[in-house]
Amino acid sequence: MTLQQLEYILAVDELKHFAKAAEHCKVTQPSLSAAIQKLEDELNAKLFDRTTQPVQPTLIGRKVIEQAKIALREAELIKDIVKEEIRSVSGVFRLGVLSTIAPYLLPRFLPELTEEYPALDIRITEMKNHDCLNALKNGELEAVLIAEMAEGDHFHSTPLYYESFLGYVSKYSPLFKKETIRPIDINEEQLWLPDEGLCFRDQLTRFCQLKPETFGLTAYRQGSLETFMHMVESGKGITFIPELAALQLSEERKRLIRPFVMPRPVRKIYLVTRTDFIRHSLLNILTEKIKACVPKEMLSLQNGQKIV
Repeated sequence: MTLQQLEYILAVDELKHFAKAAEHCKVTQPSLSAAIQKLEDELNAKLFDRTTQPVQPTLIGRKVIEQAKIALREAELIKDIVKEEIRSVSGVFRLGVLSTIAPYLLPRFLPELTEEYPALDIRITEMKNHDCLNALKNGELEAVLIAEMAEGDHFHSTPLYYESFLGYVSKYSPLFKKETIRPIDINEEQLWLPDEGLCFRDQLTRFCQLKPETFGLTAYRQGSLETFMHMVESGKGITFIPELAALQLSEERKRLIRPFVMPRPVRKIYLVTRTDFIRHSLLNILTEKIKACVPKEMLSLQNGQKIV
């Protein structure tokens, strides 16, 4: 049994197709199929049902695949030990990021980071909070950027900064005439929020004590924040945006921003790794770059702010 064979069965499991798995692993299909067949012969067990399309693992194959993930992750740690010992900032680093963080934070530090460390291959995936933590736990990611502390013995959370929530209000909304927003003012507004899978929505729903009937019948919950902002600009209702998003807006668009009354809601952004993560030098560099790219006042909780 070799690590290469384990990589092959994981590729087939992920792509559900031998030819696609071979292309992904940069080998010919006969080579990949022969290697998997050799592993099956060694184990005296069929790992995949080749009569189905797409290809599916057998019951014993599923158990072997789950153990293969652990074995490959442990093997990768050996490489990480060496990289950490020589303080190497290189290789693949898979980072999961919430979709309400990624477009506003990544452009502020990622270009500089990749220019300074060209041997570092950062691969970004935008995911929901729950999916981020599952992928991290399963070894599919090295770290995630999320908006709440990760619970459980598997994770280590490094706090980065505090980010305010701001109202983004149509000029036809009654709230446009107000200087600040009170949660009670939102009840009869047409409200655009991301779907329930995002902690962004959950945090604001708790803070404003909103009920499902608050949301308009035409609420477009599957959209992005940018989509909701354009809906507001067209004259429809209100949405909420994170502070870093507001910093990117033109002066004309900033006219639609309304802060909350005190205590103003903020979210705390964390960089989360598994507890067995070894490359602390790289983690420190990433943490420093992120903290350096946000306004200094966001590095601590300010008076009149409340974490939601």
